[in-house]
Amino acid sequence: MSGNGDGTIPSPSVGSLSEIEVLPDQPKYVCSLSAELVAKAREELQEKPEWRLRDVQALRDMVCKDYPNLGTCLDDAFLLRFLRARKFDYDRALQLLVNYHCCRRSWPEVFTNLKPSAIKPALESGFVTVLSHLDTEGRHVVCIRPDRWIPSNYPITENIRAIYLTLEKLIQSEETQVNGIVILADYKGVSLSKASHFGPFIGKKVIGILQDGFPIRIKAVNIINEPRIFKGIFAIIKPFLKEKIANRFFLHGSDLSSLHHNLPPWILPEEYGGTAGKLDISAWNELLLASEDDFLYDASLLAPSNDSSPLDPLLTGEIDEKQCDDSLRSLKTQLYSCY
Repeated sequence: MSGNGDGTIPSPSVGSLSEIEVLPDQPKYVCSLSAELVAKAREELQEKPEWRLRDVQALRDMVCKDYPNLGTCLDDAFLLRFLRARKFDYDRALQLLVNYHCCRRSWPEVFTNLKPSAIKPALESGFVTVLSHLDTEGRHVVCIRPDRWIPSNYPITENIRAIYLTLEKLIQSEETQVNGIVILADYKGVSLSKASHFGPFIGKKVIGILQDGFPIRIKAVNIINEPRIFKGIFAIIKPFLKEKIANRFFLHGSDLSSLHHNLPPWILPEEYGGTAGKLDISAWNELLLASEDDFLYDASLLAPSNDSSPLDPLLTGEIDEKQCDDSLRSLKTQLYSCY
């Protein structure tokens, strides 16, 4: 069901917010987009400003009718993230919202006590950061550097927590909701021992969240300095990638001129042939750590739910662990051959 099809919305049903008004203190939404981004959202996302709040109310009604115990935030601004991520298709936005909570509740190792102060070692390692400059399309560049992670210091799930909180912070911006983000992953120095930590179980979970369980538009993934072993790593994740996302992966090797075709030098640090100074992780870490209050709502929203509404088990991230172990053993052979 699309929010901008025939101009109608579902009739309010019993238990919908339009009837019982359970959000008297809901903050009033005020659009912060520039005129240029309003036009871009209209063209690319089918977002019509004159229908925006009507569309949000339609999604809110659907949540209350179909998933009354989901335990989700129902503010205009929060629901708008999911509508934009699915181009204002009500049904797809609803499924994304359900997946968002389902994925989080199905992986307690990652989502329990998820707040910036709890992942300081991962942040201080520099495994993930956000570059200080936007690209030419107004998109933030998330920089991931696996070589900064020392497995003996903390488990790989802490890196996933750091990435997730980074995305949560970025998606608070309406500009990011419209423009999306770009990922720059530097695989320099990734060894076989590190690659073995990222098996099919974790691969499926992470890809499932990024593709189907989080309201963000990933517009490009730039891989640089990938060693031969990356062929084995990519073999693990590729089966879980949708074709559209797989086509947005760009492998540059050590060719910085190739990278600069996608990301201009003036936004890149010196480490990647850019002119934006040395890569500094402190600014992003300070911003994220200062945003502790932004994540306090998670404690209540992610409590175990009694919702008996049917969920798509494929999108919960569940996978048979024995099957994953078998898959990992077979893929390790490929990793060794690549290495």
